[in-house]
Amino acid sequence: MLRHLVFRHLVAAVAPPLLAGPALAERLGTSAGVVEVTRMADGFDTPWSIAFLPGGDWLVTERGGALSRVADGVVIPIEGVPEVWANGQGGLFDVVVARDFATTGEIFLTYAEPRGGGAGTALAVARLDGERLADFRVIFRQEPAATGTVHFGGRLVEAPDGTLFLTLGERGERDTARRLDNHRGKVARLTRDGAAPPDNPFVGVAGARPEIWSYGHRNPQGATLGPDGTLWLVEHGPRGGDEVNQPKPGADHGWPLVTHGEEYGGGAIGIGAEAIGVEPPARVWVPSIAPSGLAIYSGRLWPEWEGSFFTGSLNSDFLSRLSGEGLTSEERLFDGAFARIRDVREAPDGALWFIAEGDGAVWRMAPAPDP
Repeated sequence: MLRHLVFRHLVAAVAPPLLAGPALAERLGTSAGVVEVTRMADGFDTPWSIAFLPGGDWLVTERGGALSRVADGVVIPIEGVPEVWANGQGGLFDVVVARDFATTGEIFLTYAEPRGGGAGTALAVARLDGERLADFRVIFRQEPAATGTVHFGGRLVEAPDGTLFLTLGERGERDTARRLDNHRGKVARLTRDGAAPPDNPFVGVAGARPEIWSYGHRNPQGATLGPDGTLWLVEHGPRGGDEVNQPKPGADHGWPLVTHGEEYGGGAIGIGAEAIGVEPPARVWVPSIAPSGLAIYSGRLWPEWEGSFFTGSLNSDFLSRLSGEGLTSEERLFDGAFARIRDVREAPDGALWFIAEGDGAVWRMAPAPDP
């Protein structure tokens, strides 16, 4: 049931919205017992992110530039999405429902914005008015743009104080990641209007971009808040050396001076795995799993999993559950059952939802009912 972007918009113009398709449930074993994994919708072309709306509807982005609202099994295309630069790894990325959505109706989108023959990661806010976006405005642009097609970052988290954390890849320009005069290879912390909060670590520092929170990142593809409100990331290393990081204000995460990985053709990068003044990762994967999406679980439905980190694997097709001191324990769920797990989110009811990008599907995991 493949539904390409152009086809979907043609259908939307002449016919009722498309159905998500019949639910398909599978019972699979885990350390917490048997779970039921249910297909909530499929046919998406490279889905990238999901977000939950009050009342039970949910949103899904596709990297090619489509945003949809799913309501009672019906997939509804949303109008007013900006033009995206859908080349290589570029396109439409994250969707986040604002904490005050009930009063403002606002959502945030991140995407590769076409600029000067290339693109830069952009952050926009708009009001979701039924099946369209209204009052759309870009509030932050990564500077400078680049012509390369890789490493956009693009994950967004809204903190309890209303500030926004945005991950920004180094666009394949690795030597810019530790320089403070640009937004490449950084985590930015922004106000609701896209400005730098006055307590950011580099506000007032000559030659530094005031939006920077941390630097020396390669390509963070998952971001979330811990129970104490602190930010956590998963990010892609080169060949080997994927990382879990806890960015702190002003922290240098080392790329490309420090990495556990190596060049794709073999050979060392930088000076080794550690250096004075470089924040060490909380966890490293060697070999790489290409982690994407990140959720720290509340324990609502599975108390034994409280505090576990869940992230998807894009290159090995499993859902990783990390736990224990130093996140040293790993359970690899559903190994090979779902292709390219791109995003994972905890729903309001405690279920875990994930995107299988390679299958074009969104799935919901919950404890299996008694047979």
